[in-house]
Amino acid sequence: MTKRSGMVLLLRLALAVVLLYAGYTKLRQPWLVFAMSIDAYGLLPEMGVLAVARTLPWIELGLGTLLLAGLWLRVASALTAAILAIFFGIMLLSYGKGMGIDCGCFGVGEALTAKTLARDGLLFAAAVLLTRMAWRRPSTPSL
Repeated sequence: MTKRSGMVLLLRLALAVVLLYAGYTKLRQPWLVFAMSIDAYGLLPEMGVLAVARTLPWIELGLGTLLLAGLWLRVASALTAAILAIFFGIMLLSYGKGMGIDCGCFGVGEALTAKTLARDGLLFAAAVLLTRMAWRRPSTPSL
C-alpha cells in the first residue's frame, strides 16, 4: 500500500464512520425532533425543514456506506465535501450571529460552540482532501 492509498483509506473510513454515526443518531429519534434543530437555524421554510429532516439522515447513511465500501469514491467524496461545506457555512453564520442553538450534527443535545465548529471544519477539510485525492490521477511509476 502506498502512502497515498493509505491516506485515502484513512480519510474514507474516518468520514464514513462520522456520516454513518450522524445518520444513525438522527434516525433513532423521531424525525420531528431533528426538524426542530434544523428550524432553529431560521433558514428554511417549514416544508424545507420537514424535507431535510426526513431525508438528510438517509443521505448521510448512503454517503457513509459508499465511502466505507469505497464505491463511486469520486462522487461520494465530492458530495460529502459539498454537504459538509453547507453545514459548516451555516454553522459559521449562526455562530457569528451569536445564536445559542443546538447544532443538530449528531441528533439533539449538542450546542453550537467553537468546539463543534472546529470539528466540522476539520471534517470539511478532510472531505476536500479526499475529494482532491480521489480525482487526481494515480501517479505512474517512473522507469
